[in-house]
Amino acid sequence: MTMPAFGTGRRTATLLSRLLIYTLTVAVTITAAPPALADDLRHGEHKPRVILMHDPELDDQNTLIRYLLYSNEFDTEALMYTSSGVHWAGDGKGTTWFVPGREYDRIGRDICPCTSWRWKPGERFIHEAVDLYARAYPNLRAHAKGYPSPGELKAKILNGNIEFDGDISKDSPGSDLIRGKLLDNEPGPLYLLTGAGQSTIARALKSIKDRYENTSQWPAIQRKVSRKAIIQSWGDQDDTYAKYIAPNWPDIEFRQMATTIWGYGARRAVLPQDAELLSAAWTRANVSDTGPFGPFYRVWGDGKQMVPGDIFDFFGFSGLTVEQLEERGYVVWTSLQEKGSWISEGDTSIFMNLIGNGLRAGTDASWGGWGGRAGTDIAPDGTASTDYPSTRWFRSAQHDFAARLKWTTTSRYAAAGHAPDVSVSGRLDRDVRPGQTVTLNGHVTDPDRDAVTSRWWQYTDADTYPGTVEPTRSGPARVRLRIPHDAATGQTIHLILQATDDGTPALTSYQRAVLTVRR
Repeated sequence: MTMPAFGTGRRTATLLSRLLIYTLTVAVTITAAPPALADDLRHGEHKPRVILMHDPELDDQNTLIRYLLYSNEFDTEALMYTSSGVHWAGDGKGTTWFVPGREYDRIGRDICPCTSWRWKPGERFIHEAVDLYARAYPNLRAHAKGYPSPGELKAKILNGNIEFDGDISKDSPGSDLIRGKLLDNEPGPLYLLTGAGQSTIARALKSIKDRYENTSQWPAIQRKVSRKAIIQSWGDQDDTYAKYIAPNWPDIEFRQMATTIWGYGARRAVLPQDAELLSAAWTRANVSDTGPFGPFYRVWGDGKQMVPGDIFDFFGFSGLTVEQLEERGYVVWTSLQEKGSWISEGDTSIFMNLIGNGLRAGTDASWGGWGGRAGTDIAPDGTASTDYPSTRWFRSAQHDFAARLKWTTTSRYAAAGHAPDVSVSGRLDRDVRPGQTVTLNGHVTDPDRDAVTSRWWQYTDADTYPGTVEPTRSGPARVRLRIPHDAATGQTIHLILQATDDGTPALTSYQRAVLTVRR
């Protein structure tokens, strides 16, 4: 898989001084909130309504584990198998398929046309993950409200367009479901999250257009669907976005969620101080040896393959050189790593910005959060980086993941860590005037009675105002600032209250306030 950069932002930062120019840090005296209240504060009033789509790549399996640990944060409409350019099941009838330029066409071997590609008969990795979730469920629900029952999730597993790469010629159970959800009268957006191709989405949209285009209902249907659907995808893995969705449904919002830090190339992007989070030692201690999901999480040298004999999946081997792997017929396309260490969660970014951690990153693709953002951030070395919008949050996200894995091992609330609860009084999105003094009054509690350090900081990279503000602390989590006189109408200033506890691992929550200038 390639690692395309996150989508280009609305403006490019050019000065090192734009990086965390002003922060306020303060230790906060904590009063414990009851666990139920703490959970209510953790996420918003309305859960994002999502359909999650995956192919049987090992990083999809790892992404799915993380998603299930956060499934209390989502209204999950479906967990769906779907095809991509690197995984498709075939139709079981001996029909062959070939797309020029795919991986099988680039390695100098006469492999395809073929009847399926890197998809084992009776693939069930989603079912297997939900079975493990059923074992974890009694403990998970002791730590947070809102987890769906295993039976509810199992009933939502279905096949999308899995037969062939990029084929949108016929309906599937998955495309039928997407079509129905896009046409229903449920309010709010429907997030179509895909770590695979978009053929199932494209087929759903095509069936809607085929049915309504020549009717009087079409203008209203087209507007409704275009406003409702938000596609968050790791690239365009089967070209169906470029070939069908974009030309025929240009008003549907498409968010390119591909990041390097969550994928096979994580070691190229990780901040030096966070490299340990990819190591075998950290992964064993916090992931592989923890709870029902641990052994299912793919790591280097684990002796497993998603599809037996897959020449591109050499990750289960240990102790072999590149030359030895190639002698066995494997295509070695990334560098070998230590046994037990991180491989990839390449598709995790497709849902991370929808998690209710207070960053509200799902509001707009340019706002940024654990899944990155559509734009560049100024990295610690002073350069504008497409990786830093996601790498800057990696430690906080990994610590939170480790905490949730620990939840799966115990029903005792006090035996695991829980993130602080952070809120800000009043409206989080405010209209302001140049010269106006604004007070932001934050509140921080910790359900575990841990000590918490909080700070307000200006996320200058996400701002559209090109300068900085100078907030002054006027309370434990309160700041006051004056809106600059040169701020123009429509420009935004993003201020984030960040709170980190002193637990093991240290957990972080946020609340973002966005000030929009009006004259």
